[in-house]
Amino acid sequence: MNQKLAAQRHELILRAVRTHGTVRLPDLVELLGVSAVTVRRDVTALADRGLVVRVHGGITMPRHAEPFPRGPQSVVGPAPTHPLVGMVAPSVEYYWPAVIQGAQTAVAAAGGRLVLRASSYDAIEDRRRVCELLDRGVQTLLVAPSTTGRAGVELLRWLGAQSVPVVLVERLPPPALPTIALDAAVTDHEIGAGLAVRHLATLGHSRIGLVTSRQSPHSDAIRAGWTTAVSSLELPFNGVPALDVPPYGSPQWTRAVDHVIDECLNASVHAVLVHADREAIGLLERTRERGVRVPEDLAVVSYDDEVAAASDPPLTAVRPQKHRLGALAAQLALARLADPLDRPVHRVVLWPTLTVRESCGNELNTSRGLG
Repeated sequence: MNQKLAAQRHELILRAVRTHGTVRLPDLVELLGVSAVTVRRDVTALADRGLVVRVHGGITMPRHAEPFPRGPQSVVGPAPTHPLVGMVAPSVEYYWPAVIQGAQTAVAAAGGRLVLRASSYDAIEDRRRVCELLDRGVQTLLVAPSTTGRAGVELLRWLGAQSVPVVLVERLPPPALPTIALDAAVTDHEIGAGLAVRHLATLGHSRIGLVTSRQSPHSDAIRAGWTTAVSSLELPFNGVPALDVPPYGSPQWTRAVDHVIDECLNASVHAVLVHADREAIGLLERTRERGVRVPEDLAVVSYDDEVAAASDPPLTAVRPQKHRLGALAAQLALARLADPLDRPVHRVVLWPTLTVRESCGNELNTSRGLG
């Protein structure tokens, strides 16, 4: 095998690790047809980016310890018989169905029942729904409340004062409440954005743009993760678009997505992270109409992975583990119900995963020096 560009070698190394789990360094030397010194240099670069883990004589995929036992049977103390668990979700569409299903699965496995109420990202409405569930006789609560502003702080204080255990889902208390004793299960969306940036960087992109959904509560965290990853990789910010867009299909959408495409073309940006799937798919539709090729002219990573695999081309996507998150939140609630006094506060943080598909291409798309 001839000497390969670094980006090509990195992709082959990552592909081998994804396929086999663990790969020996001598096998990589044979696979790549390069010297052991070059392989060690490549492995060091990938390990520094957090894409592989070095082990004795080889490398493996990054592995992260399970942050909480897999099932309610692992909790301390006897679980209540047939627990009634209440849940207040800000929506029953898009992001939240998988979270709700995960919670329902865990509660059912414990012999209990989940009772759901939908809210609307409003603190007053959240409180009303919680009161309905308390009147219903629930023994513990899963809540994804509004946490912003004075109303959000007061709502969290009120939740912390309830006589039944409360677990926050995809929410953490704000800095104004640093010691409020509420369990929580959340997704590290900053890490998720960083995974996307680092993947694009390994493909050779140095100018990586960002598009976030204006209405999503996760946009700030995704933007922070993009900023951190771009900075830590010493990639440029100057002139690189980082834009908020209205929801896909809204009256302002076409103008907004045209602005995104124009900004990328004008700034020689050939890679972009887009939150969420519907906005990413809308971007693909508009690039096709304008003759911009994906991934040849613009590599795209979507953040959410609800329907990313069905796009054309299929979107590489960051996937928050929503079903598992719901299950873990329910397990936290059941554990707190079984041990309400001695159990310390638990804050469970899940990392998203990255699924590589066709919308980023490979190293051949970036070897021209684009980005």
